[in-house]
Amino acid sequence: MNIYVGNLSREVTEDELKQEFAAFGEVTSVNIIKDKYSGQSKGFGFVEMSSKSEAEAAITGLKGKTLKERTLDVNEARPRSDSRGGGSYGDRRGGGFGGGGRQRRY
Repeated sequence: MNIYVGNLSREVTEDELKQEFAAFGEVTSVNIIKDKYSGQSKGFGFVEMSSKSEAEAAITGLKGKTLKERTLDVNEARPRSDSRGGGSYGDRRGGGFGGGGRQRRY
């Protein structure tokens, strides 16, 4: 089961997060999301646990817990949606004057 962990301190490491969740069962993966340019934590991540019952126990046990002076937000992760747009030009064709291509200068 995949678990969302929010409100993480930028100083929390994946090993520290794994240690917190390991108290409730087997952790199969930990991924703290980082900014692709600075490499700094975005303040949230995901922990995957092998069984649903262990994951539910971890959610209950860690929700609201303080880790490095931050109160954790722990929930079951929702599936990713593909509503981000991007990829094609879609409705972004044309300029600012009626969408006719080239913009006129006045």
